[in-house]
Amino acid sequence: MEKLSADAEKILIERFGKDSIIALATTIDNRPYVRSVNSFYENGSFYVLTYGLSNKMKQIQQNPFVAIAGDWFTANGKGINLGYFGKEENKEVADKMKVIFSEWINNGHNNFDDENTCILRIKLTDGVLLSHGTRYNIDFTK
Repeated sequence: MEKLSADAEKILIERFGKDSIIALATTIDNRPYVRSVNSFYENGSFYVLTYGLSNKMKQIQQNPFVAIAGDWFTANGKGINLGYFGKEENKEVADKMKVIFSEWINNGHNNFDDENTCILRIKLTDGVLLSHGTRYNIDFTK
């Protein structure tokens, strides 16, 4: 595995630096659970707006190791609950989410007064990216 190259980073930003649907897999008691989530990629992580009491967040709390899959990309990582969307420490990411997810973020599905409305960061550890016949085996920890 190689560290994230400038070419691979450019592809990841082009594909996932916007509102992107990815599959997010968690495991509990050696049983996998997979769901599709809206996310965006930035600096070796994917960010997801979610609900802190959801099954995915309960599973990540018990076992933070996750896997994702998206447009010709698979990866492993660690799920990190950044906490309430409205926290001052989350302002930068929350402001990006408001722009990136603008088509649906205010559709009434999210309750921004509820402190369980949170941001999930998926900090990538390793992955495989395919693009135009090139395979990138990426170590995000280097």
